Amino acid sequence: MVWRMQRSLSSITLAIFVGMNAVPHGLLAQENSGSSQGVDAIQVEPNAPIVPPPTPTRLRPPGESAYILGAGDIVRVDVFETPEITIDQRYTVLVDGTLNLPWIGNVSVQGLTLTEAAAAISARYREFVRSPLITVSLLAPRPLKIGIIGEVNRPGSYVMSVISGETATAALVQQRTGGEQGNQWPTVSRALQTAGGITQRANVRTIQVRRRLPDGSEEVIPVDLWRFLQEGDLSQDVLLRDGDTVAIAEATELDPIEATQVAVSNFSPELIRVNVVGEVVSPGPVAIRPNSTMNQAIFAAGGLKNERARRKRVELVRLNPNGTVLRKEINLDFSKGLDDATNPPVYNNDVIIVERSSIARIGDTLSTFLAPITGLFGLLSILGLR
Repeated sequence: MVWRMQRSLSSITLAIFVGMNAVPHGLLAQENSGSSQGVDAIQVEPNAPIVPPPTPTRLRPPGESAYILGAGDIVRVDVFETPEITIDQRYTVLVDGTLNLPWIGNVSVQGLTLTEAAAAISARYREFVRSPLITVSLLAPRPLKIGIIGEVNRPGSYVMSVISGETATAALVQQRTGGEQGNQWPTVSRALQTAGGITQRANVRTIQVRRRLPDGSEEVIPVDLWRFLQEGDLSQDVLLRDGDTVAIAEATELDPIEATQVAVSNFSPELIRVNVVGEVVSPGPVAIRPNSTMNQAIFAAGGLKNERARRKRVELVRLNPNGTVLRKEINLDFSKGLDDATNPPVYNNDVIIVERSSIARIGDTLSTFLAPITGLFGLLSILGLR
């Protein structure tokens, strides 16, 4: 009896299925169009491959990128829910770019991010442990090798350290406040300080940070330190990474007001040296602030000898970076402010020559000729022949 009932149900099901397939195609299309009024129809081709929606990519702001591991980094490797694997608290990336770990030996992490390094280590441990859960954390970054070129006082290659949680407390007191934790990375302004500060010809609006990416391409990050000075935009003081090159271009035109504000910033040198010779009270080298004027340099040398100095002809001598020498005569005017004609700005290692006045020159010439005669009269007076 039960078998007959099951057979009857199967026959009914088969009849329904055949009946649905026998429905005319036009009727189905009409029903579908009627049930989807106001909605755009979607055409689906038979046997078309299913394409997953694209994964959204996060656009990083300038200067932000994942940290790349290299020789000298100190990392922590944590293995969860696997008590049979004993891991030390810290490991140093060796000079060949590898980590020496228990059971699996050396694992190359050179050029990998922390996430990629964790995946590489997990793949090696998967040979011994089922589904290992591993994370890699950065404890102390390696010192950074940075290139600084262009309009700085000492261009070249520099090794800059990162202030990290493993740095001595004394160093942290100088770099941080309170109980701040984490790493303090070198920035563009700190790199410029390390290179002796920018020159007075530097264009702080168009600085570039050139960064070599793991795939071999180069990323160029624009930096506008003038915006940083005016608006306090800290994003312009880009964090540097190992292998970065900071390039500072020369300014084609210098705004005196802008140059004065840049001169008092912390990425300009604190003092420059200018030689003042000739008819001044204390001739010789003087130390003054960047973008000081000729008047300020002369006053730093004690001022003019009023009875001997020639105000109308003060000579400025400047050695340019390309080896040429600029000589310019200045009609000195102490009543003027910053002015290229009467009170120009002075640069590092400039020479200011204050010449003698005509009266002083005549007096010195007469003294030269009369000196022997004066000496003779003095000798005669001593011998009592006069």
